[in-house]
Amino acid sequence: MTPADVAAAEAVGRGVLSGGADPGDDALAERGRRRVAHLQRTDPGGAWVAEHDGRVVGLALALVREGVWGLSLFAVAPAHQCRGVGRRLLEAAFDHGRDARGHLILSTGHPAAMRRYARLGLELRPCVAAAGIVDPVRRPAVDGVREAGAEGVATADAIGRAVRGAGHGPDLPVLLEAADTRLLLAGDRAFAVVRDDRIALLAGRDEDAATRVLDAALATSRPGATITVEFLTAGQDWAVRACLDAGLALSPDGPLFAGGDIGPLRPYLPSGAYL
Repeated sequence: MTPADVAAAEAVGRGVLSGGADPGDDALAERGRRRVAHLQRTDPGGAWVAEHDGRVVGLALALVREGVWGLSLFAVAPAHQCRGVGRRLLEAAFDHGRDARGHLILSTGHPAAMRRYARLGLELRPCVAAAGIVDPVRRPAVDGVREAGAEGVATADAIGRAVRGAGHGPDLPVLLEAADTRLLLAGDRAFAVVRDDRIALLAGRDEDAATRVLDAALATSRPGATITVEFLTAGQDWAVRACLDAGLALSPDGPLFAGGDIGPLRPYLPSGAYL
């Protein structure tokens, strides 16, 4: 991938992940282009496109942070699927982190995607998601959590390193550039990035702090808005309890694939873009 491919690659990824329906959201497209451009810049060896007749028809974006590899985005246009394009893209992106000590992938529920990731030799960890409108009567009390903004990036980076085995330092400022995005901190124990009533990323040094920062995110969501918490793996029971206590409902989610030395991954709710 080159910088000139960013817009076309983002459009392919957005179209595939939306099921072919054009969301028609300029802000969403701009956020997607910012993500693709950021990773093409930081990890050019993990940024790949497939072309047909001069047009981008597929992409794979992978990052390596402090020895941990993650797959950020992977999509092939429907007309070019089942032709080996996805396999070649994934091989190229995975090669960027072949010597990494840990690997992470957040999968959709698509059978072909799960098959490809499982064949990389990674462990499948089933997930659920939580979503709904926070019950105003059951909104949790919030204590000791503050909105930190960019000043909290270094603290959040250190927390992520303890939980995931690698910090999110280069990626957190990009996450926070988007409108309606907040960085919440519970001292130096836990953080959450909240965007558009979605928990974009959360990590904590202990379950109590992680629960407090998740409670704060739920309690300060817009009244009447649907809030989403994705990729709740086994072991994140603290988060399941917090979501149920707030009135959210659980549903199946795509699995997480993991392998190698990646830290405890708990308490931890990964970022779809930056793992």
